[in-house]
Amino acid sequence: MLETPLLCQACFGPVEYFAQLSKGKAIIEKHSHYTRQTYRNRYNIMAANGSLSLTIPVEKEKNRKVHDKDVKIAYHTPWQHNHWQSLVSAYNSSPFFQFYADEIEPFFTKKYSRLFDFNLDSTNLICDLLGIDVEINFTEEFVNSQSDEILDLREHIHPKKTINPILTGTSTVPYKQVFDERHGFQPNLSILDLLFNKGPEAFLVLEEMKRE
Repeated sequence: MLETPLLCQACFGPVEYFAQLSKGKAIIEKHSHYTRQTYRNRYNIMAANGSLSLTIPVEKEKNRKVHDKDVKIAYHTPWQHNHWQSLVSAYNSSPFFQFYADEIEPFFTKKYSRLFDFNLDSTNLICDLLGIDVEINFTEEFVNSQSDEILDLREHIHPKKTINPILTGTSTVPYKQVFDERHGFQPNLSILDLLFNKGPEAFLVLEEMKRE
């Protein structure tokens, strides 16, 4: 029986995140306490000088923990403009940036209130663009129990952790990236990196990751 991945929300999540979604069914946690320095509000791209981390600022809450679903995006800095300029600079010369740019750019002009809504809408769009047919459900309360039917990856798909293929059931599959002649292949960047570099073939990379 195929275990259903249990994931945290992710901002233009890494390639591994979408490899899990491509399994056809997933659960996204809404009630965990928000944690900084995770893929919840950051994503990594390939820039001219190497891997670049882009972070969406969030409103700080004093003296209380906030559930993932309630975190609010901050707009005290022009982060949307800065992120989009970074994406243009990094991927304008990639094979498929111009093909997808009009679909992606609205996320850097529209002002979302909640981070969860931004992440869910962008995740749904990426799934549509890649042809990923997935049923996404959400937790009604924090999931704290282990289950043979659930593959808990909430703390495993993390910027500071290396993917464990035995746990995830997936393996890294290299593909052509911009600037790879300068920096070599960089694994598990944002799904945007795979999308802009491989276009319609991105789905095939995700499928190969599950067969390795």
